[in-house]
Amino acid sequence: MKNLFFFTGALLIIAGLCFLPTGFEGAQQFKDAVKCKVLVTAVDNSSLIDTGLIRSGQQICKIKFLNGKFRGQKSEGWNMLNGSLAQDKLFKAGDKAQAIVHHDNEKILSVNLIDYYRLNGELFLTLAFAIFLIVFAKGVGFRSVISFFITVLTLWKVLVPLFLKGFNPILTGLTTIAIITFIILLLVYGFDAKLLSSFCGSMSGILFAMILSIICSKAFHIHGAVMANSEALLYSGFQDLNLTQIFMASVCVGASGSVMDLSVDITSAVGELVRNCPNISKKNAIKSGLVVARAAMGTMTTTLLLAYAGTCVALLMTFMAQGTPLYNILNNNVVAAEIINTVAGSFGLAMTAPLTAVFAGSLLTKNNFTKA
Repeated sequence: MKNLFFFTGALLIIAGLCFLPTGFEGAQQFKDAVKCKVLVTAVDNSSLIDTGLIRSGQQICKIKFLNGKFRGQKSEGWNMLNGSLAQDKLFKAGDKAQAIVHHDNEKILSVNLIDYYRLNGELFLTLAFAIFLIVFAKGVGFRSVISFFITVLTLWKVLVPLFLKGFNPILTGLTTIAIITFIILLLVYGFDAKLLSSFCGSMSGILFAMILSIICSKAFHIHGAVMANSEALLYSGFQDLNLTQIFMASVCVGASGSVMDLSVDITSAVGELVRNCPNISKKNAIKSGLVVARAAMGTMTTTLLLAYAGTCVALLMTFMAQGTPLYNILNNNVVAAEIINTVAGSFGLAMTAPLTAVFAGSLLTKNNFTKA
């Protein structure tokens, strides 16, 4: 019954977040146009301008509508290329694309091909991931799936809109992460001393990472514009946003998952120790927790390094290919920002481990510090 209560509550949270308005629904591009899926049946590349790696101009495609108001009809679509390898795409016959249709009642005025249609593949990948977790881990997997969706929805429906509305990014980031952490740990442990232990350990590490990110961002003179697409955000009418504080908040958001994972591992290990040895003293439980913490820190401190390094491989390759000296690389603002991300997050992990061991040893045992 208790599990049913928690699962029902979690599902209600997911439903509530799904229907929670962000306040930016009216700002959607092409809100008055029809969005649909089309099949590219033929292409005309005669208007493309090819200059080596870069293509510009327009690709004219014959298309067939696969859903929506004009399903089954055929028309002509336009694919505009702007000379960007990251943004441009070149369709061929047989591709399925996302299209925006401008129309006057039943008359099609124009069709713009926005991108490849990926929704079916993304949905299949997500469902496969969820099914695998549930089949392999059963109840734990089901809780993991629920936690995953709650986290995604909270970030999209709560954190991002509050940032856009100008709320203090640091306080907003910490509060949102605290809520997500509490809900996820509640699903893992229920209302238990292990919930309090893991939550206190997680938030201690996240808070430390946040403080360190604030100090280092100011000391290294890092502006939040180093974040991808941040300047485009300013030019979209949000020039009053404090990008630097948003960058500081993003450090703790990025580290929170690993911090939570580490706190759960240590809390669960100490909890299992206490369950099998109920007469253990708080002192010995803390000592055992610290042993687990030290072992976990041996690998967890490189977790964020590998995660962030994976996102900037192209930048590192560019530096090496151009023969940029290491001195210049380390002084580059983007690299300095990633160093803050990595070191502040890893410091948060390093602080989480011993603190969680102390919290777990103190909260999960009933005996005093001296009893063997």
